[in-house]
Amino acid sequence: MTVTIDALTAADADRCAELEKVLFPYDRPWTAPAFVSELRAGRTYYAARDGDALIGYAGIGFVAGPPEAEAEIHNLGVDPDHQGRGVGRRLLRALLAVADDAAAVVYLEVHTENEPAIKLYESEGFAVVGTRRRYYRNGADAHTMRREAVR
Repeated sequence: MTVTIDALTAADADRCAELEKVLFPYDRPWTAPAFVSELRAGRTYYAARDGDALIGYAGIGFVAGPPEAEAEIHNLGVDPDHQGRGVGRRLLRALLAVADDAAAVVYLEVHTENEPAIKLYESEGFAVVGTRRRYYRNGADAHTMRREAVR
């Protein structure tokens, strides 16, 4: 498997929406128009591809600018057939590089029972700073995680 990371495009939106349904059935999976809207709004999104096949995606947006920049990871997903191979870490690091360029604190929410994701985020400098009760549509909780700015 040769995975490349590049910019997500509007042409990728349908595949992202397909993956959302598989990866996040307990919540409101993003639709193709939601991904297109994010791209049009200027958010940074990356695609992971195995050849021509989109196998993962990730996006980040800024919620506050300098001098105290803050960013939020909006989503990160990897096709289940490709999980556990470092694809998610590569996508996350691409997002963190964008945040680091702005010296931004980074936040995200993650399902409290998603141990592989929590471990990935912790290994990249995130810490749990709170829990959002009943955050997801099915009533499940989410951890809010934070990574300090890299200056």
